Amino acid sequence: MDLIIVGTNRPKNNSSRVAQYYQQELSKKGQQWDILSLDSLPNDLIVSDLYGRRSDAFAPIQKTVSEAKRFIFIVPEYNGSYPGILKVFMDACAYPASFHHKKAALVGISTGKYGNVRGVDHFTGVCHYMRMHVMPLKIHIAHIQNELNEQGNFSDPLTEKYVQEQLADIERL
Repeated sequence: MDLIIVGTNRPKNNSSRVAQYYQQELSKKGQQWDILSLDSLPNDLIVSDLYGRRSDAFAPIQKTVSEAKRFIFIVPEYNGSYPGILKVFMDACAYPASFHHKKAALVGISTGKYGNVRGVDHFTGVCHYMRMHVMPLKIHIAHIQNELNEQGNFSDPLTEKYVQEQLADIERL
C-alpha cells in the first residue's frame, strides 16, 4: 500500500484536490494509493501522540503510515514554508518505522507564483533527516487556484507534463 499525504488540515483546501488528481491518475495506471488528509488527525495530537505516547485515535493512522512503502506529499505554502501540522504529524509518527528508507515524491503548491519552492526545500531537509529517499523531480504548482479546472484536471499542459513524468518515476520505484 502507498500513501498520498495532504499536508494541511485546513478545511476546503486545494491540496486535497491535487491529491485526488494524483490518486485518479495512479489508479488509471493500475496502482492503488490511499489518501491521508491531516484533517483526520486527532484534535489533541500535540498532547496525546508526541514523544512516544499513542492514543487510540492515532493508532490506525500510525499503522497506515508504517505499512506504506511510498509516499506522495502534497505540500502547500504556509508563510514561506510548509504547514506546522505537517511537521507535527512527522514528529508524532514512530521513528524509524514510519519513514525510514521509504520513497517520497514532493509536490509544492501555492496561490503565489513560486509553487512553494522554499517550503518543499525545507520539507526535503526533514525527509532526508528521517532517511527518506526523496525523488529528484519535485513539482511546484504556482497559482493553484487557477491551475485545477472544475473537473479536477490541470489546465496548464506544462504542469500536466511534469506531473506525468513524476508519476512515471514513482511507478518505477
